[in-house]
Amino acid sequence: MDAPPWHAEPWQRLLQRRQRKALPHALLLSGPSGLDKRAFSERLQRALLCTQPVDGDACGSCRACLLLDAGTHPDRIAVSLEERPDGTPRRDIVVRQIRTLSERLSKASQFGGWQVACIDPADAMNAAAANALLKTLEEPSASSVLILVADEPWRLPATIRSRCQRTEFRLPETEAALAWLQRKGVQDAAAALEAAGGNPGLAQRWAEQDALAQRKQVRADLRALAEGRGEAGTLAARWMDDAPEQRLWFAAQAAVDELRHRATGARTPLGSQLSTTELADWYARANRARDALRGPLRKDLLLLELLGAWR
Repeated sequence: MDAPPWHAEPWQRLLQRRQRKALPHALLLSGPSGLDKRAFSERLQRALLCTQPVDGDACGSCRACLLLDAGTHPDRIAVSLEERPDGTPRRDIVVRQIRTLSERLSKASQFGGWQVACIDPADAMNAAAANALLKTLEEPSASSVLILVADEPWRLPATIRSRCQRTEFRLPETEAALAWLQRKGVQDAAAALEAAGGNPGLAQRWAEQDALAQRKQVRADLRALAEGRGEAGTLAARWMDDAPEQRLWFAAQAAVDELRHRATGARTPLGSQLSTTELADWYARANRARDALRGPLRKDLLLLELLGAWR
């Protein structure tokens, strides 16, 4: 199995628990996006449903594995974001989906082994859906495993989190991340890893998407605003048209760099005229704006307000 090195420890821990027949009925896989939590979840689901596992991993050739490949295994249940009747994607997982899941888990396994259910993204469950899940978590069936995958686990109610065995995926050491990126053939791995804040999965994705050029442009835009050479409205419109959430990530990162340079007395790279307190506040506002882009607020006005405050 070509798993990233930061999966080794949590995988071995769950494998040992399975061998002791002490696997928890509910798992919460959490941590930053880009650490392949979903690949880990897929690997675990396949391993649990395979009838002839090899060293803890699915064999890939038994009947169960072939059904998994075809997406027709009757004991595997997936809950994710659905489409509305008009074809637009939902932003949340709704109570109807969780009730359907609970009903299926209340029935016996069709193959006589595990029933494996995955809710992804679990942090997208609305309040009613989360409340409906509580009963299933409190009264699990003996042969079921429920896997919740969440990039932002703090969005889940504490009552949900407390009833799950949490597996936290953390950023690997820089050397291990660089070695992995180099094996993946990422050019200028060090710069990509710095841009991604030490997250190797994001670094790989952004290197493939040439996001480093976008990062450079964001910094140039902020410098132009700080020097009075740019218009916040023009920049907000341009950012809005091209990956605004990613641009806000780079903008927040730039504010951190500005603060670091000030702390050492070095010349700041962007020449911000904000005070240190204002700069720290702007960093927090950039992160809140990035989060708010997923909601119903006017995205162009969010960007305009933030860029206006930088200038």
